[in-house]
Amino acid sequence: MKINVFADTICGWCFIGHRNLNIALKKFPKVKFDIKHVPFQLNPDMPMEGISRDKYLEIKFGGKDYAAPMYENMKLKGNASGINLDLDKIKKTPNTVLSHLLIILSEQFNLQNEIKEKIYQSYFINGLDIGDINILVDVAKKKNIAENIFKDFINEKNIELVNSKISIAKEKNISGVPFFEIGKDFISGAQSSIQLENVIRANLN
Repeated sequence: MKINVFADTICGWCFIGHRNLNIALKKFPKVKFDIKHVPFQLNPDMPMEGISRDKYLEIKFGGKDYAAPMYENMKLKGNASGINLDLDKIKKTPNTVLSHLLIILSEQFNLQNEIKEKIYQSYFINGLDIGDINILVDVAKKKNIAENIFKDFINEKNIELVNSKISIAKEKNISGVPFFEIGKDFISGAQSSIQLENVIRANLN
C-alpha cells in the first residue's frame, strides 16, 4: 500500500503524526507499505541560517505568550503518543531544506523513517538546530550514512529537487501538515493512531 506523508521537520504536529502512523503500521505486519516522505515548508521564506526562536514566535504569533496555549495542547497530544516535547530547549527556528535533503538521501538506504524520527527528536526533544549541517551529519552518521555521502548530496541539483517536491503540496492545495495520502483516501492533521489504522484498514478491503 502506498502512503505519502507531507510534513515539515520543524512541525510538532508532524512529529506526532509520524509517531502515530508508525504505531498504526505495526497493526499490519503482513502488509507491505511503500511510504514516501514528501517535504513541506511551513516557512518557505526562512533565511538559510534560520532566526531566533523568540523572533519567530513574535512574527508568527505575536509573541511567546500568544503561542503558549497551542504549544501546551501540542505537548499534551505528544505525551499521548509517547513523546516528551521539550519546546523550551529550542533557541532557533531553522530553514528545513537540509533536513529534507537528508531524508531524501536516506531513502536510498531505506532509512527514511528512522532518519526522520531522529531529526524530529533532535529538534523537539534536544532543542538542536536541525538547519546546522553538523547536527545533520551527526544524525546521518548514527545511522551509518557517511559524512561525505551526505555533504556530496548537498548540491544545487538536489536542493532544486527538494523545492520541486515542496511544490507538489501547492499543486494539491495542501496548506497544512501533516497530510497523509493513504491508498485512495487522504487524512489531514495529527490524527490518532486509531484513526490512521482505520483509514489503512478501509483501503485494504
